[in-house]
Amino acid sequence: MKDLQNIKQRFGIIGNNEELNRAIDIAVQVAPTDLSVLITGESGTGKEIFPQVIHNYSARKHGQYIAVNCGAIPEGTIDSELFGHEKGSFTGATESRKGYFEVADGGTIFLDEIAELPLSTQVRLLRVLETGEFIRVGSSKVQKTNVRVIAASNVDVPRAIDNGKFREDLFYRLNTVPIKIPALRERGEDIFLLFRKFAVDFAEKYRMPAIRLDSEAKNVLLNYSWPGNVRQLKNITEQISIIEREREIIALTLRNYLPEYGGAKLPAVIKKDEDKSFSSEREILYKILFDMKSDMNDLKKLVFDLLRRGETDVTFQETNSRVIKNLFRETNGEESVSSSTEAQSVDFSPHQTRDDIQDTEEIFEESLSLADKEVEMIKKALEKYNGKRKMAANELGISERTLYRKIKEYGIES
Repeated sequence: MKDLQNIKQRFGIIGNNEELNRAIDIAVQVAPTDLSVLITGESGTGKEIFPQVIHNYSARKHGQYIAVNCGAIPEGTIDSELFGHEKGSFTGATESRKGYFEVADGGTIFLDEIAELPLSTQVRLLRVLETGEFIRVGSSKVQKTNVRVIAASNVDVPRAIDNGKFREDLFYRLNTVPIKIPALRERGEDIFLLFRKFAVDFAEKYRMPAIRLDSEAKNVLLNYSWPGNVRQLKNITEQISIIEREREIIALTLRNYLPEYGGAKLPAVIKKDEDKSFSSEREILYKILFDMKSDMNDLKKLVFDLLRRGETDVTFQETNSRVIKNLFRETNGEESVSSSTEAQSVDFSPHQTRDDIQDTEEIFEESLSLADKEVEMIKKALEKYNGKRKMAANELGISERTLYRKIKEYGIES
């Protein structure tokens, strides 16, 4: 217990939650090894602290420690940043440059937001993890590195694998030792400890008395869902410390700083994964299409039932008869006849005589392939904006980097 408190004090970790203590314990135990570690947890939970714990308690503590935010590096330069490049390998490469894996040889690299890596870069990373080998961009020379890799992600990596955005083999290679950081709403009274620590820190920083909460305000603090976790709590504490003149904060005042405060914790409806990726929008679109198809089938059955019971006095012309006849066929699972086939007549009302109807309509089955529709939507967006990818990406509701990857994946000419 004494060692645990020393670690918390050294790295500024506040709280006594059991899951938090378990995460620290795993980090310390795995530190002396060279095993890869994958740290998961929501954004703002403090995942960046644990790679530092692992590095400083390892035999690599005197080597380089480099933290890389994979989501902040453009797709076109990520390979150069990680593995280096040779002079002239691309426009702007006026000289050779070492990458992070070369610089951190003998040390530790922390790859934050690992799920943001492009698939091509994931292949390179997998090779480094398995063989310790990499190749600079624009070079053919294989180089060796001895680097310990620690990764972190705030998204559900298995779900990213299902969506084709993350390699399954890389996940298993990184996930040798998993560490999960609990969300702030799961840490109980740790919230009060963190609030007091932040209040004291900001009181010293701005040279003013520290704010404190009354009993009702404490209940508000405890029952809030904290979607931004520790980062959000720190920001709100700083806002209140600066803006409010009264040093004792009541519940009403605190609620004004909490977006979408919903009162007591219910089985929490947390907007945890508002995935607005191209893939999810596509799924929504096709769900609507399939629902429309189901509604159309119901309409066909309704029309046929009315006609069969003779509950309509509509006199059909030849064209209308053909349409209703097709409804009858499709409802019963039969194929429409081609223009060269003579259709047998259907008595649609008690007053209608039998006529031979020549069906000249061809029914073409629309492709329901998601990939085909995705290509079609991308092409339409690019045509609309004359090939301007940024505007096309905004129209599609995706990032420009994702659009670039889709264009490359499908071989779309823009």
